This record gives sequence, structure tokens and C-alpha cells, in this order.
Amino acid sequence: MAAKKTNKKTSSKKQTTKQQPKAAPKAAKTDKPKRPSGLDAAAQVLAEAKEPLTSGEMVKRMIDQGLWTTSGKTPAATIYAAIIREIAKKGDASRFRKTERGKFELVK
Repeated sequence: MAAKKTNKKTSSKKQTTKQQPKAAPKAAKTDKPKRPSGLDAAAQVLAEAKEPLTSGEMVKRMIDQGLWTTSGKTPAATIYAAIIREIAKKGDASRFRKTERGKFELVK
């Protein structure tokens, strides 16, 4: 039986890669006042309230005071989840403490 011949193409040309031109440096950002995050705004509202609040009460006060804006359908659930996440992650170092079902206060 005859052996099969394989056709291997050998290329003597090297493939060259084109170098992409470097991107132009970004323009410097203007110094706009930084808006507080939802958690920062919640901490500020709780500090002013000096009593435990629900996430819905916090959101209402945050929006009324212009501390936080949102276009979401459930901003109270967003803040609630963020506070619970911070408590779970930071433990005793968290800014918030759950006082009763659905209510939070600021850790002193």
C-alpha cells in the first residue's frame, strides 16, 4: 500500500501586524461638585433624623432634599439592598444598623 502524501504549504512571508495609533489623551474633567451616592445620602438623612427610618422614608427624604435622584421603579428596594449589603460586608464597621424589621439607624 502506498503512503499518503500530505501537502504542507510553507510560507516564507512573515505576517505583519499593524500597530494601532495611540489614542489621544483625554481632556481634563471639569471640577463638578460630586453628588453623594445613595448610601451616602441615606447616611446623611439618618444622621439628621436621629431615629430609625424605613428605606421608603429615607428615599422620600433624600429625593425631597435633592440629595439623590433616580429613574428606577423601586428606589426603596435599591437602598434597602445596598444597606443590607454594606452591613453584611463590613459587619461592625458598617455605618448602618438594623433596629427592627425594615428599619435602620446610623451607628454612632
